[in-house]
Amino acid sequence: MNTSQIFSQIFSQLWWMLLIIIPIGVFRAFKPYFKGKLGEFAVSTHAKLYLNNEDYILLNDCTLPDDQGGTTQIDHILLSPFGIFIIETKNYTGWIFGTERQKTWTQKIYKKNYKFQNPLHQNYKHQKVLEKILEDLIDREYLHSVIVFMPDCEFKTAMPANVFKGAKWTDYVKAFKEPVISEMKLKRIQRRIEKEVLEKSWKTNRAHVEYLNQNKQ
Repeated sequence: MNTSQIFSQIFSQLWWMLLIIIPIGVFRAFKPYFKGKLGEFAVSTHAKLYLNNEDYILLNDCTLPDDQGGTTQIDHILLSPFGIFIIETKNYTGWIFGTERQKTWTQKIYKKNYKFQNPLHQNYKHQKVLEKILEDLIDREYLHSVIVFMPDCEFKTAMPANVFKGAKWTDYVKAFKEPVISEMKLKRIQRRIEKEVLEKSWKTNRAHVEYLNQNKQ
């Protein structure tokens, strides 16, 4: 039996293992992406179920240029006559520990701890970028930061007033009842954001991730 026949027999016995291993590897590589998208889908669903479509416009997955030659990626921008809400979603499980001023928060799953950036700080940059883009259209006091965790997690510390689990964030939004943005100006704001948003593509996402990695160094 020659070498090619040996390799042929080995491959014929192992090909089915490759069919299992390769998809598992791909899933693991893209798991954070899928988890993030699932969280964003949940927030979009909350908005459709609990917010009046006539008053609220939800813009999803907005990658915007910042003033440092990079980009910032906002999960959702909710436009309304009552203010603009910048929403950061976190699809985490386990116990969540964190305070407003801490640089990092902690996710605990069984006996393992995982650190992640304080989402309030993360969303602060999103808010500042949006403030700059809309500076001639709206006062910054009408831009509001909202953090939404999925219901699978459990908060183990007292959370700031704008951090929520599940669909409770919609109650916070509906608490803003005084109109502060006219219908005409709201349309101008929407057009401005849509003009500035980078094209939704794999290339845009890759460039954003590379920018984030460079800033970690």
